[in-house]
Amino acid sequence: MTFSILTFGCKVNSCESAAIHDAFLAAGYSLAAEGEPADVCIINSCAVTGVGVKKARQAVSHCRSLDPDCVTVLCGCYPQAYPDEADRDCAVDIITGNADKSRLPELVAQFLSERRHIACVSPLTREFDRDSSVADLDRTRAFIKIEDGCDRFCTYCIIPTARGRVRSRKPEDITAQAVQAAAAGNREIVLTGINIGCYGEDIGCTPADAVMAAQVEGIERVRLGSLEADTLTDGEIQRLKACGRLCPHFHLSLQSGSDTVLQRMKRRYTTAEYYALVQKLREAFPGCAITTDIMVGFPGETDEEFAESMAFAEKVGFAKIHVFPYSIRRGTVAAMRTNQVVPQIKSARAKEMNRLAERLERQFLESRTGTIQTVLIEKRTSPDYCNGFTDSYIPVRIYGEDITRHTLARVKITGVEGDHCTGTTEF
Repeated sequence: MTFSILTFGCKVNSCESAAIHDAFLAAGYSLAAEGEPADVCIINSCAVTGVGVKKARQAVSHCRSLDPDCVTVLCGCYPQAYPDEADRDCAVDIITGNADKSRLPELVAQFLSERRHIACVSPLTREFDRDSSVADLDRTRAFIKIEDGCDRFCTYCIIPTARGRVRSRKPEDITAQAVQAAAAGNREIVLTGINIGCYGEDIGCTPADAVMAAQVEGIERVRLGSLEADTLTDGEIQRLKACGRLCPHFHLSLQSGSDTVLQRMKRRYTTAEYYALVQKLREAFPGCAITTDIMVGFPGETDEEFAESMAFAEKVGFAKIHVFPYSIRRGTVAAMRTNQVVPQIKSARAKEMNRLAERLERQFLESRTGTIQTVLIEKRTSPDYCNGFTDSYIPVRIYGEDITRHTLARVKITGVEGDHCTGTTEF
């Protein structure tokens, strides 16, 4: 029998889809060719926004259209957060949350035997799921899930419900997965999780311990995923600086550049504290990239508060901003507020913030012109050029040279084209 997996949402879901993939192969299934119908279709869903939920529902319909008789499985954050809604609105054979992803081959076997709908959304525990595999998403950079869950309960966020409390992978397990990634030819590892700034709170470690654990032979770069501003102490910054192979790229989730909005969100920092942290990182890692997420249209956000957010984003000078409009998530505090921002205003603010994001990104890229950067070559998209990324996650296009994939090349940045730099190799 064949299977396919459609994955939505974060890199943690991608790591877990890799584990699902391996589990089905071990059970004797084969992966269906891309775009072809499969006997078993698995949708690994996201529930962070309404768009994520919509995509999951559309994926179910797509699988049914390819083969009405296929076994459809909906798993992940959507059914974990909203089990009754997901079971009611999605015509699937099996529905399960995050706790039972490792049991999917067993649940499919049960369905094939009994031919009865299975709804199995178990409570999340405080134990880290060691079954999650290395996600070799592009065969150059490997993703390792080091943490799951979040204890923060920001007023807009459904993640604590969908993912449970913080739980961490032991450093020795990270090392084992890093060795596996290196053996597969990867030169870079990305350590990912739901809230990796809280990594190790349950086992007496910190993110720096995870970085050190991943620095095995053959791995030249270790990159951290998204961090929270209140989790990086001065001591932790110095420990990260001492790691040696850590990429100077820090994704610090901001959410808003207005202190009053941050208070309503129950974020644990002020803009002054956030800015001070950015300055400390830039001092410890000269030339580092600071990227972020900014939400627009949070309930009650006024024109003045949005202007504050715009001004603060410009003050920081982010290398890249992921802009998204606030999405009502049933079960959160913010969803119950009556002062919701109308969609038209949210859309207009998102467009304005995106224009600023594009300008700041261009400035960051242009600031690298004339510098020498180490670029990890990832793929040859065209006969005319190959692509790669610097350690600060700048996309670079190198024309007229045939460089082997996985190579770490010294490249002189010669210009900027759109959202990437151009360059030539230096020997």
